[in-house]
Amino acid sequence: MSANDPTTRSPAPVFGKALATIAGNLFLVAGSLVFGIVTIVAGWLPPRGRWSLVAIRLWAAGLLASSGVRLVVERAAGLDPRASYVYLANHQSLFDIPALLRAVPGRFRMVAKQSLFRIPVFGWALSAAGFVSVDRGDRSAARQSFAAAERRLRSGGSILLFPEGTRATDDVLLPFKRGGFLLALRTGLPIVPVGIRGTRAVQPRGRRSIRPGVVEVRFGAPIAVAEFGIRRKRELVAEVRTRLAELAGLSQGGDLEAAEAAEEA
Repeated sequence: MSANDPTTRSPAPVFGKALATIAGNLFLVAGSLVFGIVTIVAGWLPPRGRWSLVAIRLWAAGLLASSGVRLVVERAAGLDPRASYVYLANHQSLFDIPALLRAVPGRFRMVAKQSLFRIPVFGWALSAAGFVSVDRGDRSAARQSFAAAERRLRSGGSILLFPEGTRATDDVLLPFKRGGFLLALRTGLPIVPVGIRGTRAVQPRGRRSIRPGVVEVRFGAPIAVAEFGIRRKRELVAEVRTRLAELAGLSQGGDLEAAEAAEEA
């Protein structure tokens, strides 16, 4: 039994899986169109971006409900929903995104891969919500994206990133990219590790079928980056990696490899 897949303890009936697959994918198409338009319109309402986030959270709730996914959220005692943070979460499934959109408290933006912003209506809605597009294949463009993320952080709110950069296919954390750590170090904002469990059981990478189940999102205690500084960035990466792996129920893999990847990415 995988520690990251709580739904494996009670396999969903075939009918439930078929129903979740049909309803979830229908909502993914039709719901994304409807809520995408609502999010774009809401983006023009003052204060800019706030109502778009409300709309996109409603989209996330609809996708989870139509797919038969129950969300369980745990937050560390030291987490202040009114404060600004750099949230770093593990990534294993498309369903990580709606789970986090529902679970992350307060006002925030997400850094997401550029391909999502190219989807008609949905991508425009992400832009309206103030989310940041990043092209990891182009270092120059990626630097510009993270500069934009830094400006938005300084204007208030939090930022959410997947430090692995892509979805993992097993119970081992992938090497971390350095962008989220540099954002935290440059702005002085604490890092909050976020562990997600169960989304790969709902829908692993490369599959269209959806399996109803429980998804857990666990927020760790904030990590003060001022205690590390730029010279101890590798230690910061290792600390976040350790805490995130524990929260997500995953293996860390090679810490040295992760630190080197964070330096070079």
